[in-house]
Amino acid sequence: MKLTIRDYSSHKDYPHYDTARLREEYVIEQVFGIDEILLTYSYIDRIIVGGVIPLSKVVELGSAPEIRAEHFLDRREMGVINIGGEGTITVDGKKYELSHWDSLYVGRGAKEVTFASKDPKNPAHFYIASSPAHVHYDNKLIHLEEAEHRHLGSLEECNKRTINRIIVPENVKTAQLTMGLTHLEPGSNWNTMPSHTHDRRMEVYLYFDMKENDAVFHMMGTQCETRHVILHNEQAVISPSWSIHSGVGTSNYTFIWAMCGENQDFDDMDNIETKDLL
Repeated sequence: MKLTIRDYSSHKDYPHYDTARLREEYVIEQVFGIDEILLTYSYIDRIIVGGVIPLSKVVELGSAPEIRAEHFLDRREMGVINIGGEGTITVDGKKYELSHWDSLYVGRGAKEVTFASKDPKNPAHFYIASSPAHVHYDNKLIHLEEAEHRHLGSLEECNKRTINRIIVPENVKTAQLTMGLTHLEPGSNWNTMPSHTHDRRMEVYLYFDMKENDAVFHMMGTQCETRHVILHNEQAVISPSWSIHSGVGTSNYTFIWAMCGENQDFDDMDNIETKDLL
């Protein structure tokens, strides 16, 4: 397992960043490791995100010196969404089978967690998000059809999409982590517009289901200091609580959102009118 650190960032410093610095602070260019778990630890609300593609072996979730714990989940909870082929996650001896877009919540205190693919020719792509947890809640496997589905937008506005709310209080109890998956229909390319912020929690977006030559222009920053970073397939971006997080793609795409912080209320947003963005 490989873990890298991202420090805090300030909305006062951010306007002075060039493209390279924006990417250094916020973009995770390689999310998935082959037969190795890659993780990025952001000091913003202490979220950890990353992923693994098991090919030739079963991959174990280890610990890391940076979290000062014998086991990774001693003081943490974790959500996993599989965006690849069929795979299995084994937690303390119990095996969970995850098909495409299935999810698993793993509660605080789990000790042995392993990841495997059923078919190396069509491997699982396990996306991981983890946040600190003050209490244990039971593990739960969630199939996509068990998510809460919200159908929003329209083709006329280029934002017809389905928000699949998966690891949310209505489905599974968690200490603070929430996760979901938003899929844009063909002909639509805008997400989270009109934009918003939520000071009570941060968010990470993982963009995927994109062709090699496609890109998403992810909008970020404060209402009066917007910037963009370009994301390609299976890349992620960290969004501080003070930042908007909208995107527009060269084609339709799918993205996973993972949030942690003080509040799990999905509608707890400070909306910004598009005409007021600068």
